Amino acid sequence: MLPEFEEIVAEWEAALDWDERYAYLIGLGRQLPPMESALKTPATRVSGCSANVWVYPVSGDGVLQFQADSDAAITKGIVALVVSMAQGKQPAAVLATDFEGAIDRLGLRQHLSSNRTQGLPNMIARVREAATRLAA
Repeated sequence: MLPEFEEIVAEWEAALDWDERYAYLIGLGRQLPPMESALKTPATRVSGCSANVWVYPVSGDGVLQFQADSDAAITKGIVALVVSMAQGKQPAAVLATDFEGAIDRLGLRQHLSSNRTQGLPNMIARVREAATRLAA
């Protein structure tokens, strides 16, 4: 189970340096539940990412849940970070979430290569699309 975003922020801020933050990000990715391989299809693949990234929304009881994965450790941590901001929330709350502002709060974009950050808007868009569909 992924921690709440505010817990992630607290851990992030407690890290002494960027090596610890990268290690935390990788560990966050490892906390994603395993994604069923049958769900890793072109339809669930997030385009624009330098690594393979898959996000599959699972709705239940009016809240969003996701299965997500990547074949690169840091990218898997990034998708876990995005998913953590939406996991278990109602669609309206997800649509009101400032994903970009939250990620900027961590200073993450300045410390990742452009290859790693170029797919980030598409990960966020995939989560918002799922919220939009569930809200309808």
